[in-house]
Amino acid sequence: MSATKLKRSLKACTGLPEDLNIRLHRAISWLKCAEKHPEDVDLHFLMHWIALNACYALDMQTKDTRTERDKFRQFIENLVKHDQERRIFNLLWERFSGPVKMLIENQFVFKRFWDYQRGEVTSWEGAFRKSNEIAVTCLAEQNVAGLLEILLDRLYVLRNQLMHGGATYGSGINRRQVRDGANMLQLLVPILIDIMMQHPEENWGTLLFPVVKENS
Repeated sequence: MSATKLKRSLKACTGLPEDLNIRLHRAISWLKCAEKHPEDVDLHFLMHWIALNACYALDMQTKDTRTERDKFRQFIENLVKHDQERRIFNLLWERFSGPVKMLIENQFVFKRFWDYQRGEVTSWEGAFRKSNEIAVTCLAEQNVAGLLEILLDRLYVLRNQLMHGGATYGSGINRRQVRDGANMLQLLVPILIDIMMQHPEENWGTLLFPVVKENS
């Protein structure tokens, strides 16, 4: 689903809560930016991740005392709950079943592996095996929310490598996971936007950066 089609759908939606309308407008704008660089996997990955961030970024200063992890898990569960066409399932279990398994089994996109390299923890293998076992269980039980959370955890590590200068632009190293991640996000993020657009009754959270007009 292209940014242009999503933008038309958003314009056709009347009565959307203002926060949701702004959130989706911002997300679609980053999808449009990604479409301008179809051959650049680094930019593709980052632009789609920003679009994803626009969808779920929450105001950490609200009275909601849940952790960011709890909020993100709830966001994922809400998306899966409203995905009546099982588009997320089809994407992860059919279209990208191979890349999903490769990302799960890749220690280079596992946060604790890098914590160990920096001397912040004393081991990583046990946690990695446990995470993989949970992912295998999610696959076997068709636990869409559980698998999507693990997958986005892995891609978040990749996001950090790129955003914080931990990778060389256009490098031949780690190209497979960047390419697979970009391809998955390219199809996943529009689905998430469409689900949110179709279910404005859901509480998708408060904007982290609301629109504030400058004084003239």
